[in-house]
Amino acid sequence: MPSLTIPTDLLPSDGRFGAGPSKVRPEQIEHLVSSARNILGTSHRQAPVRDLVGRVRSGLGELFQIPEGYEVVLGNGGSTAFWDAAAFALIERRSAHLSFGEFGSKFAKAAAAPHLESPHVVTAPGGSLAELDDIDGADVFAFPQNETSTGVMAPVRRFDDANVLTVVDATSAAGGVNFDADQADVYYFAPQKNFASDGGLWIALFSPEAIERVERIAASGRYIPEFLSLKNAIDNSRLNQTLNTPALSTLLLLENQIDWINGNGGLAWADARTRESSSVLYDWAAASDVATPFVTNPEHRSQVIATIDFDDAIDAAAISKTLRANGIVDTDPYRKLGRNQLRVATFVAIEPDDIRKLVSSIEYVIANSH
Repeated sequence: MPSLTIPTDLLPSDGRFGAGPSKVRPEQIEHLVSSARNILGTSHRQAPVRDLVGRVRSGLGELFQIPEGYEVVLGNGGSTAFWDAAAFALIERRSAHLSFGEFGSKFAKAAAAPHLESPHVVTAPGGSLAELDDIDGADVFAFPQNETSTGVMAPVRRFDDANVLTVVDATSAAGGVNFDADQADVYYFAPQKNFASDGGLWIALFSPEAIERVERIAASGRYIPEFLSLKNAIDNSRLNQTLNTPALSTLLLLENQIDWINGNGGLAWADARTRESSSVLYDWAAASDVATPFVTNPEHRSQVIATIDFDDAIDAAAISKTLRANGIVDTDPYRKLGRNQLRVATFVAIEPDDIRKLVSSIEYVIANSH
């Protein structure tokens, strides 16, 4: 595809549409800069940092309207660290997993630890949603709320058995998709997506039953590395701290994003905003002669990650390259899918009007590339 200049009036005001680290609002950067002097480079055991952690925990409790007895817990590391922590400190004997993309499959692999029975894993091909066939003796039921790799979204629903903890990976959905917090025992995420923050932390909502499970396993004599101890994370969170120094820049960016979402109407507002943005893409693709939504079942389409397939006559990789040359970045598909596809984040920080501009830019590239 030859180099092509997209007219300025078709370009989004902000060209960041990545499904990995997401667009960060300018106001978050300003908050980071204005607050950094009193936070960065100071002890995480003293009041300024602990107050920041407390504000983040309180803000998330408000955003998610957590039920009585639930606690907001945070720990060092990201979702990958949480998978290992769950294998040591949350799964008692065996887990059951829905695997319909990278997130689900990686947690299932982490749960195949030598001290546990082999996990029960239900898989589905990319672009479709796996559904549980049998809990098969498991005491944890785990699945991703949203698959960043494929753009498939699952409803958050508790498994109806008091002995089974429902554990939801919400990394790319949390803060942008409405749900009932009492439908999960552990709802965990890293804050790089809808919360437009950075890495270095995992955050989770824990039910009283999940806390009791963690405490029982910790008291059982099982070997649990200190860094992966969920009891350590819970105990430290109650003191508004983490085992080791938390990612302070991440917390400051997160704090501002939580306040922004809560100030605009909370999770219901964020949900409506991401639905609007993703609908622009899906409606366009469904009406297009050269594109189609990758996820065929509309009920399973993510409202925060839209994956769009293109006909063989259209080179999606060339479209993405041209978009990048014009300042519209990170629309590439997930590398392991190997599809002729664009993947576009519609996280809450992204303006719906910028999604509309993105569609106009894509149309312009297609129309002027032959």
